[in-house]
Amino acid sequence: MSSKGNENGDNLEEVSAIKEELNKKIKEQKVVVDELSNLKKNRKVYIQQRNSNIFFLADRAQTLGSCKKELDNMKKDLQEL
Repeated sequence: MSSKGNENGDNLEEVSAIKEELNKKIKEQKVVVDELSNLKKNRKVYIQQRNSNIFFLADRAQTLGSCKKELDNMKKDLQEL
């Protein structure tokens, strides 16, 4: 087998691994969206500061909207692969 054929095989494995990881993240994000959607209106929501263990109080509706947008972006990225 030529080296070019081997590169294509490696590339396919790489794309497959990326798709698998993206599918996993999409499933996790769906759970987050479902959990936020099913919260009572008066429940408090906290978001984690990036690269930190600090959480800040956040608006539930705004957080739900940003999580839905992130889920849509992940789905779009998966379609592009």
